Amino acid sequence: MNNTKIDIHTALKKYFGFNKFKGLQEEVIESIVSGKDTFVIMPTGGGKSLCYQLPALVKEGTAIVVSPLIALMKNQVDAIRGLSSEIGIAHVLNSSLNKGEVAQVKSDIENGITKLLYVAPESLIKEEYVEFLQKQKISFVAIDEAHCISEWGHDFRPEYRNLRTIIEKIDKVPIIGLTATATEKVQEDILKTLGMSDAKTFKASFNRPNLFYEVRPKTSTINADIIRFINQHQGKSGIIYCLSRKKVEDIAQLLQVNGIKAVPYHAGLDAKTRAKHQDMFLMEDVDVVVATIAFGMGIDKPDVRFVIHHDIPKSLESYYQETGRAGRDGGEGICLAYYAYKDIEKLEKFLSGKPIAEQEIGNALLQEVVGYAETSMSRRKYLLHYFGEEFDDVNGLGANMDDNVRNPKSKHEAKAELKILLEVVRDSNQKYKSKEVVNTLTGNVNALLKSHKTDEQPFFGIGKKFDKGHWMALIRQALVGGFLKKEIEQYGVVKITEQGLNYIAKPVSFMMTDDHVYEEADSATIVTQTKASGASADAALVKLLKDLQKSVAKKNGVPPYAVFQETSLEDMALKYPITMDELKNIFGVGEGKARKFGKPFVELISKYVEENDIIRPDDFVVKSTGVNSGLKLYIIQNTDRKLPLEDIAKAKGLEFNELIEEMQRIVYSGTKLNIDYCIDEHLDEDQQEEIFDYFMESETDRIQDALDEFDGDYDEDELRLMRIKFISKVAN
Repeated sequence: MNNTKIDIHTALKKYFGFNKFKGLQEEVIESIVSGKDTFVIMPTGGGKSLCYQLPALVKEGTAIVVSPLIALMKNQVDAIRGLSSEIGIAHVLNSSLNKGEVAQVKSDIENGITKLLYVAPESLIKEEYVEFLQKQKISFVAIDEAHCISEWGHDFRPEYRNLRTIIEKIDKVPIIGLTATATEKVQEDILKTLGMSDAKTFKASFNRPNLFYEVRPKTSTINADIIRFINQHQGKSGIIYCLSRKKVEDIAQLLQVNGIKAVPYHAGLDAKTRAKHQDMFLMEDVDVVVATIAFGMGIDKPDVRFVIHHDIPKSLESYYQETGRAGRDGGEGICLAYYAYKDIEKLEKFLSGKPIAEQEIGNALLQEVVGYAETSMSRRKYLLHYFGEEFDDVNGLGANMDDNVRNPKSKHEAKAELKILLEVVRDSNQKYKSKEVVNTLTGNVNALLKSHKTDEQPFFGIGKKFDKGHWMALIRQALVGGFLKKEIEQYGVVKITEQGLNYIAKPVSFMMTDDHVYEEADSATIVTQTKASGASADAALVKLLKDLQKSVAKKNGVPPYAVFQETSLEDMALKYPITMDELKNIFGVGEGKARKFGKPFVELISKYVEENDIIRPDDFVVKSTGVNSGLKLYIIQNTDRKLPLEDIAKAKGLEFNELIEEMQRIVYSGTKLNIDYCIDEHLDEDQQEEIFDYFMESETDRIQDALDEFDGDYDEDELRLMRIKFISKVAN
């Protein structure tokens, strides 16, 4: 073993110019060089690729590296070629090559020049390549991004499932599996599928102490919040992740018109544009890349200073992988995610068309994301626990690097509740997932609980006095605390641990923190960026504006919220608009609204600013890209033509509720919309009058309040449409 050591140290210096290995690299490389099956779990930035590159360079023959992304292969091949005078030392074999290039690759392999051959799994299946590789000397096969093998991994690729069979066809060689993120469930799956249960497993710590984790509520002012955040980190590199290509384009355009150097990146752009945008980011010609998850795999830019998730990802593994692209050099790395439960519901909707097994997996992974976003405990501890790693949230490295630890929520004694929870898990025979445990505690009967006769048990409904959210929070904290665990085989089923059984026998104090509640904000009455971004509105001015709002409302015979919403008043008290033009840039205020009610408000603010020597912010105007003005015009024109709303939504690729939100924005900012033709189809005159009177007398325009008031007489869409009609009539 000793001369292996000398060899690999010499090779490290010779090829890579390093004097010493990082973390687990040395042990991993020794295992590979000595011909053992090896499994490596090493977070992004831990030096994973060197683990197979160096053994490939020192061993006889060609190493095959299976990798899912062409861009990633190209990056690595270029890097390896830079280490040698032989351009053929590393090659790519994939669909992008022409016949002549394929011939050159084969010739270099036959002549022993090629040490690393990067292939996509799809290429490896091709009979002609398999036949060719059978005749060559292969040193080992490395499978990068090995989590793609597992249905539980965040990037499952069916073609990865057959790799073992193909490798055996080529040669009986050692297999190296590598991944930057894997839960216990995924690890087990990888080892089983690759038939390498005897592999030596190396797992590095998942803790990245220099990363700061923060989750903010996702409100209608998210764009202003993001622009303000980027301006506070001027000149620094960052990535913004969105789930859809359309959102990527919209956000990139919005940043550009607001003076931020940004480019979009997604699979819908042609390869040339993608490569160009990637290079612009690497060469620092732009500061921000707005991207779908297609971006960043293997991009080795060490100084990415922030990663923003505009949309919450589908799994914690994706989240970990994507945030892991920040601060690879050990310097500052801020990971900011925006969360609204509405986004989770949207993702659940996407899953509903998939096969049942896939739906179950997708939903289980989504619930972990919900847990992370809503938890009030140390986010780092929660995240590391998910990857099977314990973390000391008092003395551990990076312990104070998240929003929950910096701004702790109050705790309360939950000794009795924890005991009840653990007893219910035990007494219901440890066969339920969190959701059913909560249903059992709160006495909420359903078919599954009925089939096991759980609803007939004496403990059914024992926790009624607390709501579902409370019990869900306690389950999450009991899991992280080690009292409960999730079953690996039937993922998601909650089991009690030895520690949990001991606790039942001898309970001690257990301080529980309350989860965050990201209120379902109705889009028409949403929290402004004053709350979301931590900046606070001028309370004295808010009070004066509210008094004025009431008197203007009285004079016009309308409810106060029909003049300006409270969120608009708060925004005025943050930005101090003193001209009508500035007023139009306030949240929820359009031209019509400003013209109808704005004059006294601008006068009051102007006087207030003068009397109190206020220095007004000069960065408050977020310029619009004008994309929405086209949509606004289309909606106005086609409601005038009495086109069915479903057809308008379809023509613009909107969900029906997205169209309603757009219409709300239009009327709340002061433009009239006539949708009587559509309402008349659903509601008769008396019903309309009843709802209209309700909005006229109500102190709030919240749909939830209206739903409670009418107690099922009208559905949500009917009330939303009536609210649009009401605001249109009385406020505009």
